[in-house]
Amino acid sequence: MENEKMGQLISELRKSNQMTQKDLAAKLHVSDKAVSKWERGLSCPDISLLLPLSDILGITIVELLNGEKNYSEVVNMKTGINNALEYVV
Repeated sequence: MENEKMGQLISELRKSNQMTQKDLAAKLHVSDKAVSKWERGLSCPDISLLLPLSDILGITIVELLNGEKNYSEVVNMKTGINNALEYVV
């Protein structure tokens, strides 16, 4: 696990969700200084925060730990949904 890579992903997703560091910190009940340290790769979130953080950012814990979105999961999910819809119709 690379702290810098995870931090970059947290920063990108936080910004894409139009949240400030304070907004994210408030949702997780941590300080904005903690979020800043994560995003700069100086530390990483406590293990107890991984699930709520991944939920807030809209990614899996694995994606969070890897520091990158796994777009193949999204494609597979969309394909599965489309196949299910075709079957129902």
